[in-house]
Amino acid sequence: MKLKKIRVAIVGATGMVGRMFLKVLEEKKLPIDEYVLLASSRSAGKIIKFMGKDYEVKLLSETSFDSGFDYALFSAGGATSLKYAPIAASKGCIVIDNSSAFRMDKDVPLVVPEVNPEDIKQNKGIIANPNCSTIQAVVPLKPLHDKYQIKRIVYSTYQAVSGAGIKGYTDLENGIKDIPPQKFPYPIFSNCIPHIDDFMDNGYTKEEMKMVNETRKILHDDNIAITATTVRIPVFNSHSESINIEFENEFDLFELKQLLANSPGIIVQDDTKNNIYPMPLNSNGTDEVYVGRIRRDFSVTNGINIWVVADNIRKGAASNAVQILEKML
Repeated sequence: MKLKKIRVAIVGATGMVGRMFLKVLEEKKLPIDEYVLLASSRSAGKIIKFMGKDYEVKLLSETSFDSGFDYALFSAGGATSLKYAPIAASKGCIVIDNSSAFRMDKDVPLVVPEVNPEDIKQNKGIIANPNCSTIQAVVPLKPLHDKYQIKRIVYSTYQAVSGAGIKGYTDLENGIKDIPPQKFPYPIFSNCIPHIDDFMDNGYTKEEMKMVNETRKILHDDNIAITATTVRIPVFNSHSESINIEFENEFDLFELKQLLANSPGIIVQDDTKNNIYPMPLNSNGTDEVYVGRIRRDFSVTNGINIWVVADNIRKGAASNAVQILEKML
């Protein structure tokens, strides 16, 4: 017998990821009794159709969580999360946060459900969603690390403009019409920009260091040597990644491919004779991580190259958060 109604708040409900939260929740039909949609003053008052009903978006404030929520999905930027997530948690609400605000906090679990669901239990009121490019990488890295012990990773990413939000999307649309960019430092149409997030003193960007640090935290292994180059490309949606991996242990390539094919959340597309490999066009609108171009790296003793593609707004953000919520329910 169900005694308590489950209430969930969606913070940042009108943004690109917030709207995807709603789409994924509609599809999953989780046993949730009541949703409340929250956003900043810019979006408060808007009407959004969700679950066949019209929802008015409420203004996010310091008293928004006083009425009692069980869970909250946040995707409203780091500053908003830093201010309001602790308030929500103090009222007994478990926050699943999509920003970078808490990812490297030692007291906050950083979770990808196919990889480290057991970490969910360690939460003290806040659970962090990893960076989109990290999420799709660690899904195949986890089974490989468990079996062969990863020694070193070289990330090279090809990231879609949707990762920069609506303004990034608009820059690509406008660039086709030769309208100057508003989000990126240079036109993205017919261009590649090796610059995602701010540059740091070490020469890397914050995006690159997120992939380094988050991968180690999620895999619970600070000894893995990792380097990254992240690049924005003129694709609307779905990130692609070339991942070069060096293992401590020997491997059989056929067995390695079978291991990936049988691991949760992965679809292997690796038939080069028939030109079958992962591409952004095929991953859009799905929650799986697609892996292909699986081949030995003959320049090292135990190395492989893999090509990994996933929908960065769904699996890389909204769906991952909803999957965490689903595990908790």
